[in-house]
Amino acid sequence: MYHFYELLFVSKLFDILSYNTEGLNNGMVDSNRKIPEDPLAFIQQCIIDQKIYWTYHVNIRMKGRFISRKFILESIRCFEIIEEYPNDRYMPSYLVYSRYQGKVFHVLFATDVEEKHVRVITAYFPNLDEWDIDLKTRRRFQ
Repeated sequence: MYHFYELLFVSKLFDILSYNTEGLNNGMVDSNRKIPEDPLAFIQQCIIDQKIYWTYHVNIRMKGRFISRKFILESIRCFEIIEEYPNDRYMPSYLVYSRYQGKVFHVLFATDVEEKHVRVITAYFPNLDEWDIDLKTRRRFQ
């Protein structure tokens, strides 16, 4: 069984390694990628249809942050897309704001239109150091 600090270390290490892969495909984005016509509806329908993939990374991160899958699965009616990343490295992705039992959290979903599924990339509780009071608008630092 992992201890909280071991999980925190592994998740931080993963973040560092994933940010250092910029040059893998020379920053090129597949021009044939498909973007959902209605990203929010696509994400919600994939969850309803159980076409959702949970990566090892997200399972560790969510456990360390005390966010259960239930938060995501049972709050789809509260989803709001707050940021879009259509040119994300592997698949178009969307940062979603949601609430579950009075707790606000964010989930980053990658969308695979061709295979008709979503992947949960990360989930976290937003903090006021990075987000405005509405927890939907990212603070702009000067």
